[in-house]
Amino acid sequence: MKPHFKSAKEIKVGVVGYGGAFNMGRMHLQDMQKAGMTPRAVAEPDKARLAVAKQDFPGIQAYASVEAMLAKSDVNLVVLITPHNTHAPLALQCLRAGRHVVCEKPFAITSEQCDAMIAAAQKAGVMLSTYHNRHWDGSILKALEVVRAGTIGDLVRVECHMGAWNKPGDWWRSSKSISGGILYDWGVHVLEYTLQLVNSEIAEVTGFAKRGFWAQQSKWGADTVEDEGYAVVRFKSGAWATLCITNIDANPKRGMVEVTGTKGTFLWEYDSHEIIVRDGDATVVTKGKNPPAQWERYYANIAAHLTKGTPLAITPEWARRPIHILDLADRSAREGRTLAAKYG
Repeated sequence: MKPHFKSAKEIKVGVVGYGGAFNMGRMHLQDMQKAGMTPRAVAEPDKARLAVAKQDFPGIQAYASVEAMLAKSDVNLVVLITPHNTHAPLALQCLRAGRHVVCEKPFAITSEQCDAMIAAAQKAGVMLSTYHNRHWDGSILKALEVVRAGTIGDLVRVECHMGAWNKPGDWWRSSKSISGGILYDWGVHVLEYTLQLVNSEIAEVTGFAKRGFWAQQSKWGADTVEDEGYAVVRFKSGAWATLCITNIDANPKRGMVEVTGTKGTFLWEYDSHEIIVRDGDATVVTKGKNPPAQWERYYANIAAHLTKGTPLAITPEWARRPIHILDLADRSAREGRTLAAKYG
């Protein structure tokens, strides 16, 4: 793609959604500002949150709807910080209005939604990306260093597991129809880690799900996310990956991600890791802290792409890969069969 702007300052940013979970509206605008872009507008139906946005960014334009922002503002890059099931319809609305778009992750809920968004971006000649800031977490950066160095031998499998015995929270992430399901929230992060580690196309996905235990104790009732979701991904290289996100595990597994090779294992939590290697008859364990995250590289890349034509680090096609796995896993669990991947 040819550069759209002469300088990052010309990238006028509008965020859809402000406040709510983790103060992400403020965080996105601050990070884009650090990358040289210009915070311009906020679209948010909650008047109290709009008031906070005005305090955080004096002079910023405030709108009660996306429609109003698109009609009245000169915003040329829109960032969607909204519940998962709104990403596709809002992205399509903004793309068709000729705006560049960044979606919070997950990119969307289904493969078909991703396809529609990619097609709309191509037709409009604008950029589309997903905020996979954890692409630069210290944990995955260290894991890639260890795997590429051959420390644990040839990669065989990646196992991702999170959760414990715990009632789902009473917020939209606990709604199946809004969030996509239990695998979609943290699952999209660890799958994106996995796809960085496994240099191969996806062959097929099998999904499993347990439903109903927490349904009557959650305000979402029958729409509560699964008690546990499990996916098995087979890659064309012969490697495989598993993903388990659970609310019913009374004996949680150690580590968030475990990477097994022919010579050893790399096991990590968010901040720390262990390298467990066989050396003859001995087992050598090396423990360490993960390096700092480099999240700033995401918006630096967006600015460089729009001003210099630098290739996108997180293309929409890349962002579609973990969604395709999640979508296939959900369908597989419902249909009781393994499904072949359409997108490698």
